[in-house]
Amino acid sequence: MPNTFTKIASVTVGSGGSSSLDFTSIPQTYTDLCLKISTRDNAASVQNNIIFKINGVTTSQSLRYLLGNGSGPSSVSDTPIYFASNANNSTSNTFSNIEVYIPNYASTSVNKSVSVDSVSENNATAAYAQLTAGLYASNTAITSISITGNGGSSFLQYSTATLYGIKNS
Repeated sequence: MPNTFTKIASVTVGSGGSSSLDFTSIPQTYTDLCLKISTRDNAASVQNNIIFKINGVTTSQSLRYLLGNGSGPSSVSDTPIYFASNANNSTSNTFSNIEVYIPNYASTSVNKSVSVDSVSENNATAAYAQLTAGLYASNTAITSISITGNGGSSFLQYSTATLYGIKNS
């Protein structure tokens, strides 16, 4: 049987922008979580990082990512979990495409892995494709997720994030 995706919540940024996209009171009735994100922020660059907060914190997080940026690949280990998003100097009216997958999010006996596939779209040489393997080193169930722009940037109008719960049928 295939996995069943159920929409839990969706956030769309209005005309005033938003400093974060938040999901609170995540129900513990699914096996996994999938977050689909399309963002653009007001940072004065082509690409900006989105910071991923689990249960309100960025502690106990680490990542390893592979990045292609139009001129060459790179690989980095870092903290906390973050990924690429379109920023204000990328091609006008383009938004990033991001998918975050978190298996076993409700478990209270294992640390949580976080897999991210992100692309900041840009009609120029400097475009970013990033694969991220993250770890939330906590056996606490995930009850909230918040994403924020790096350096205090705000998400622009029409940025969206939709959270899905997945049940293995």
